[in-house]
Amino acid sequence: MSLFTESITSWHDWGKVYQSIPAFTPLAAHILRREGLPVVPLGPLSPGTNAVFRAGDVVLKIFAPPESGFNAPDELQTEIFATRRAGQLGLNAPKLIAGGVVHDKYKFDYMVMEFIEGVEFCEAVKTMTDDEKLAFAQKLRAVTDRMNTPCETFNGIDVIHDKSRQWRWDKFPEQFKKERLAYKKAHEFGEKVFVHGDIGGDNMIISTNGEIYLIDFADAVMAPIEYEHELVAIDVFEFDPALLHGFFGNYTTSGLVELCFNGLLIHDFGGDTIEEHIGKPSEFQCLDDLRKRLKQKIDEKVEGAFA
Repeated sequence: MSLFTESITSWHDWGKVYQSIPAFTPLAAHILRREGLPVVPLGPLSPGTNAVFRAGDVVLKIFAPPESGFNAPDELQTEIFATRRAGQLGLNAPKLIAGGVVHDKYKFDYMVMEFIEGVEFCEAVKTMTDDEKLAFAQKLRAVTDRMNTPCETFNGIDVIHDKSRQWRWDKFPEQFKKERLAYKKAHEFGEKVFVHGDIGGDNMIISTNGEIYLIDFADAVMAPIEYEHELVAIDVFEFDPALLHGFFGNYTTSGLVELCFNGLLIHDFGGDTIEEHIGKPSEFQCLDDLRKRLKQKIDEKVEGAFA
């Protein structure tokens, strides 16, 4: 008899169940017993792509099975590599306790990590003063500068040229997509470094002693630095001037526009980030539309800060 009894035949099916504590409790209990850990009730955590729950002093992540249609390379090995690398660099990240696979109704890769007590940045920032934002962003930049360095290839992903990674752009106009592909082919993006790939407000924990912990390295890849920095500027900071100044120093608007422009065009989540923060896909008929809208968004934030 299967521990996991729900039916998963598509990404839609996974989306309906991946946050369900009742659905995953039997499987989670099996994993915890296998790893010699206390079997305790599961608690919810911020949702991502995979099923993630708190179990007492640990976090249990159960990866989406192949039947979900999520065409990702070996996320478990990526997370293991990235977590160990963070430790070697002296960065704050949850310690890896265990990792493995359960062959149940479906094949479930899993990992168990320590739980970090603290507040997600997306919540903490709501009460920060500009001075606190500046200090936080400076501290984050010191963290990312240590992390965003060259290293050995660990998952073989080519974020710039892999054609299988283009589906998030399907909703954009044909001319925009055509110009994007031509730009990526012709532009020299520079050296590839290790990037977290999904530094978001809920993937940064400010611990009880004020340290920044990065979590969820499943989207880590080797990529140009813009891949990391545009997501920080747009998705995490939402162009907040104090945060931008702390992270990027005395930046120019034109320089920030180009950094975000290049990062968006190669990021796996670039199309989604544009839709969430910049404008509807249908509003971007060509690449120049994106540049103009980025400048507009930055200018609006700056003007609002000094209004």
